[in-house]
Amino acid sequence: MQIGIVGLPNVGKTTLFNALSRGHAQVERYPFTTIEPNIGVVEVPDERLERLKELIQAQEVTPTTVKFLDVAGLVKGASEGEGLGNRFLAKIREVEAIVHIVRCFTDPNIAHIPPDLDPIRDIEIVHLELALADLELIERRKKRIEKDPRAKEELELLGRVQECLRQGELPELNEKEKEALKGYHLLSLKPTLYVANLGEEEEVPEDLKRYQPIGICAKLESEIQELSEQERAQFRAAMGIEEMGLEKVIRESYRLLGLVTFFTLERKKLRAWTLEGGKDVREAAGKIHSDMEKGFIKAEVINYSDLIRIGSLSQAREKGLVRTEGKDYRVREGDIITIKFHLTR
Repeated sequence: MQIGIVGLPNVGKTTLFNALSRGHAQVERYPFTTIEPNIGVVEVPDERLERLKELIQAQEVTPTTVKFLDVAGLVKGASEGEGLGNRFLAKIREVEAIVHIVRCFTDPNIAHIPPDLDPIRDIEIVHLELALADLELIERRKKRIEKDPRAKEELELLGRVQECLRQGELPELNEKEKEALKGYHLLSLKPTLYVANLGEEEEVPEDLKRYQPIGICAKLESEIQELSEQERAQFRAAMGIEEMGLEKVIRESYRLLGLVTFFTLERKKLRAWTLEGGKDVREAAGKIHSDMEKGFIKAEVINYSDLIRIGSLSQAREKGLVRTEGKDYRVREGDIITIKFHLTR
C-alpha cells in the first residue's frame, strides 16, 4: 500500500516526508528539487503494541508500516506537461491514496508558485490538473471502445464520470461501479487526506476547514524527529502534547486506505500486520507466509479488547474466548491470530 504526498512546489512536501520517515531527502528553496520520488516506509503508531508486549512479555516487537512517496510539485498546466507534470501524474497513478499538503505558512525566503498565498486556490489548482488528466485518459478509452457493442455499460459509466469531472464534481458511485473503475487509477477518485502546513504560531484558516485538514508545522515536527526518543518524550510532556501531528497524519492515512491491523504472537515475538478491510483469515495467513495460505487448516482468534480485559492468554483460553475460525472468517480490527496449517509440496 502506497500513499503519495502531493501539492504545489515549495509547500513542504519533502519536509513532511522527512518528518514522517526520519529521512534526509533533499529540501531546497526552489521548485522541482524532487525529480524522482522519495520513498519511505513509515511505522504506524499503535499503543496496543506496548500493552501486548507487557502482557505476553514479548522480546521482539514489529509494528506494521505504510509506504509514503514524495513526488515532484505540481503546477498549473501539469496535465499538459508543464513543470514535471507528466512524470508527476504517472507516479500518482501508482498510489492507493493521497496526502494533499497545502501551504499556510509565510516565509519570504521560500518562493511560492503562484507568488501570493491562497490555500483554497492552491487546492483548486491541484484538483483541476488531476481532473484534466483523468478527462484525457477517459476520452482516449472511450474512443477505443466506442464501436464495441459489449462496452455499452462501460461507456455509460465513463460518460457519467466524465460529465461530473467537467462540472468540477466527483461522481457518486456504488461498489460495483467503483470496482469497474479500479483499473483506470483515476487521480480524482483516490481517497485524499488534506494537511495544512502551518507556521509555528498559526492555526488552520477558517475557509480551509471544509476540507477537514490536519494542521501541522512540518518544519517543527521534522526538527523534533531529529531528537532522541527521550528528548522527544520530554518535549511532549513539557508542551502537554498527547499526539503529534505526524502521528495523526500516519494514523489517518492508514484509515484512509480502509486497512485493518491484526497481530501474531509467536515465541515471544509480537508483530502487527496490515490487511485490507473485509478480507478473510486465509488471506491474512498469506500476508504472513504463502505456505500458510496454501496449507491453511484453521485459525485461533481472540480480539485485542477481549485479551486485555481478561489479562492473559491462558485465562482467555479457559473462558472460551479463543475461537476456532475457518477460512471464510472476516478479519476484524485488532484480532490476534494463530494460523494452523500444513506444508504443501
